[in-house]
Amino acid sequence: MDVILREIRDSDLPVFFAHGQDPESVRMAAFTHEDPADRAAFDAHWARIRALPDVLNRTVVPAASPEEILGHVAVYGPPDEREVTYWIGRPHWGRGAATAALRALLLLAPERPVHARAASDNAASLRVLQKCGFVVTGTDRGYAAGRGEEIEETLLTLKA
Repeated sequence: MDVILREIRDSDLPVFFAHGQDPESVRMAAFTHEDPADRAAFDAHWARIRALPDVLNRTVVPAASPEEILGHVAVYGPPDEREVTYWIGRPHWGRGAATAALRALLLLAPERPVHARAASDNAASLRVLQKCGFVVTGTDRGYAAGRGEEIEETLLTLKA
């Protein structure tokens, strides 16, 4: 799939919020907000991260249909600890959107190393990261609000 990354617009936020209401998406992402249905917390979160100068956020749209919003991608954190994150709405899973979006983001943010993490049982996300050159560097355990329990997460790094 060919995608375009564009600046996030205020009008994108309701779509992002709707994506975050899907129970299967929340379960797969695992490390989500405590209450994904809390619109005030969602709005506060997005206002905060959109104002941070060291966060590169982009909306993901298909090149063939740029009015459709697939999801969002970002890279954030201090120089030696930069980390990527992405969320693709479930209707768009399995079509290559996440891989294409992450590849495009990595071209916009060439600094290395860059890190990532995913729930260890999220095979699809781990595959996306590995297709983009990330290698597994370890595991950790943490509380996953999207599952209401502590789970294992896989840590990955892209060095070059």
